[in-house]
Amino acid sequence: MFNGKMKAVTFSYDDGVLQDKRLIEILDKYGLKCTFNINSGFLGTHNSLVREDVTVAHCKPRACEVKEIYKNHEVAVHTLTHPTLKDLSDAEIICEVEYDRVRLSEIVGYEVVGMAYPGGTHCIDERVAKLIKENTGVKYARTTTSTYNFDLQNDLIMFNPTVHHHDWDKLEELAREFIALKPDKPQLFYIWGHAYEFDIHNDWDRFDKFCALISGHEDIFYGNNTECLLGANK
Repeated sequence: MFNGKMKAVTFSYDDGVLQDKRLIEILDKYGLKCTFNINSGFLGTHNSLVREDVTVAHCKPRACEVKEIYKNHEVAVHTLTHPTLKDLSDAEIICEVEYDRVRLSEIVGYEVVGMAYPGGTHCIDERVAKLIKENTGVKYARTTTSTYNFDLQNDLIMFNPTVHHHDWDKLEELAREFIALKPDKPQLFYIWGHAYEFDIHNDWDRFDKFCALISGHEDIFYGNNTECLLGANK
């Protein structure tokens, strides 16, 4: 259970970009909680990405801004420099993950224990997961493989989310299903993405409406990833 409730909603957003500030305004408006996965090696950098033939900003906050920006949410590991982990040596994998975790912990003032794998599920393998589980302080790590269901999973080091936020039709269908659900076992609705993706089609308003839909239900616990994944039996 999640603080005595059978249902929980959590969000997870990657890269630690300045668009997170606009995202956080929406989440805070509706009392929703998110975990933001950050590459501490890129803090303070300014770049752009091309997605679907649209150029979007991919700029990172400075280290001194991180604690304030994410104060109502959770900060987690995304590695120092966003490499393809399965292509690295054992030592390099541990360094990318643990140094990021330690540095982020120092920045935010609490022990960072979560992670999202950079680059997607295809960039990791069982060796990577085993190294992280046995050699770092990471207690859970999220893939990018959607399950389209709400069942809890035993393997927290390769935890699969429910759905990506830009799979709009499925996202909204699942939201309605989740709201109506009267489960006899704990169920978790886990949404993930990147905040800069909202700039591609300017669908911030659509996300705002989704947050209004999924929020405010008395039978749902709203927590960050650690609260939902590590506190599921409370």
